[in-house]
Amino acid sequence: MKLHLTTSTNEKLFTASGAGYVSVNGKRYEHSVVVTPEQVLTDWRPAFDALDESHFDALLALDPEVLLLGTGERLRFPPPHLYKKLVNARIGVECMDTPAACRTYNILMAEGRRVVAAVLL
Repeated sequence: MKLHLTTSTNEKLFTASGAGYVSVNGKRYEHSVVVTPEQVLTDWRPAFDALDESHFDALLALDPEVLLLGTGERLRFPPPHLYKKLVNARIGVECMDTPAACRTYNILMAEGRRVVAAVLL
């Protein structure tokens, strides 16, 4: 699915998503990534079943207002104790399938929110 949103800056946007990939500003990724308005982090590559607290600690360090966790082709929920530090820091954590996380990220980013999308493929 192609996603379109026009901005006048160099902010990172999801431009497409599909089975086994996402595109950010036209660049295709076939592995899990973390996207902020300023950067794409390609070294965050856990499988859903391998998620642990350290994966969420790395996301906490990005100081988001909202964390969107794209859980792949279907919605899944990680155990809450894994992201307890984010909740205690008053950071919103939303789980959704990866295509929904991509669309939601683009909307929140366009609103100027400090959003981070961690998408699993």
